[in-house]
Amino acid sequence: VQLQASGGGLVQPGGSLRLSCAASGFSLDYYAIGWFRQAPGKEREGIFSCISASDGFTYYGDSVKGRFTISRDFAKKLVYLQMDNLKPEDTAVYHCATLVSVCPSQPGNWGRGTQVTVSS
Repeated sequence: VQLQASGGGLVQPGGSLRLSCAASGFSLDYYAIGWFRQAPGKEREGIFSCISASDGFTYYGDSVKGRFTISRDFAKKLVYLQMDNLKPEDTAVYHCATLVSVCPSQPGNWGRGTQVTVSS
């Protein structure tokens, strides 16, 4: 099981980014996939968005609800996180992870994250 997040960068407040999570070694209909982040000098924030393996149920935490959208492409084995109306407090390293149970639940396996910086 391997995951690799990509697509981060520097964006101005109010801007958008789309992160990608490449999955290998398993099918996207086997594990729920979620995103968590860690801001500099802060504790890791728990799973703030996830998508279930079976029926595509999606979850968003209050910090991102209405601004972020999670989706997946089975053929490409990619999970996407569309992030709109970004705020400076969204600045963090973002990781995608398999979940230990249904969405939402704790992260199980994750790989290298991608840096998102929101600044003017």
